[in-house]
Amino acid sequence: MLKITSHGPVNRIESSRVLPVWGSYWTIAYLIDDTLVDSGCAYTATELVEALADKPISRIINTHAHEDHIGGNGLLQSQRDGLDILVHPLALPVLANPRETQPLHPYRKLFWGWPEPSNGKPLEDGAVIETGRYTFQIIYTPGHSPDHICVYEPKQGWLFTGDLYVGGQDRALREDSNIWEIIASLKKIAKLPATTLFPGSARIRENPAEALAEKIDYLEDFGESVLSFHRRGWSVNAIVRELCGKPTRVDYITLGHFSRHHLVRSYIQNYTGR
Repeated sequence: MLKITSHGPVNRIESSRVLPVWGSYWTIAYLIDDTLVDSGCAYTATELVEALADKPISRIINTHAHEDHIGGNGLLQSQRDGLDILVHPLALPVLANPRETQPLHPYRKLFWGWPEPSNGKPLEDGAVIETGRYTFQIIYTPGHSPDHICVYEPKQGWLFTGDLYVGGQDRALREDSNIWEIIASLKKIAKLPATTLFPGSARIRENPAEALAEKIDYLEDFGESVLSFHRRGWSVNAIVRELCGKPTRVDYITLGHFSRHHLVRSYIQNYTGR
């Protein structure tokens, strides 16, 4: 299922597989000029190709190589000669062979599916990409994943954040994410004079400085609480119960891959005295 809306010259493409009882978990791509930022999930790849059939797309920039952001890569590239797919160098093996390099948990197969292979090209930190009307800058922003990048258009103030910023007050984290790197990356993009933030899920935010500052403050304050309890000898389970409350629906759906425990553990295990 696709939903396409326009935000000025930016087309927002929401994609999801809708399942009875389970509902839907949306992931978002953006089309600007001839450039697609992310490509949704595998289950909506055919719909995406059809929806973009009359659009002159020259490139895809993937914010990272998780399956809900690269799902349309392979089919689009197979049908468009010369379509470049640009990614962080660490994402290249995943694009080339998703099934072998990125095994999926059951919930990820259920909601987003296996991406088809695609051929990517590496992007350096600070790389500049020119389209017909706009200039995009690449910013390395690890944390959610090691290969995560953000895409920034300085003249327009557009900031495409992938899954680095999705709003809300986090009470769970992926097993393989690093919360302190997320905070550092958020601080990095918060320095930019952005006018509009386009996330990989959730709503678009105008004048996002306040939202980014609130997110950073929240994550740092939460981390201080975690570390304070840890220094007093509390176990991870005890800290989780104290700060995060009861298990959420996400804990159960993901079988613990995205959970309160991983959030608390990341604060403790990845702390470097910053």
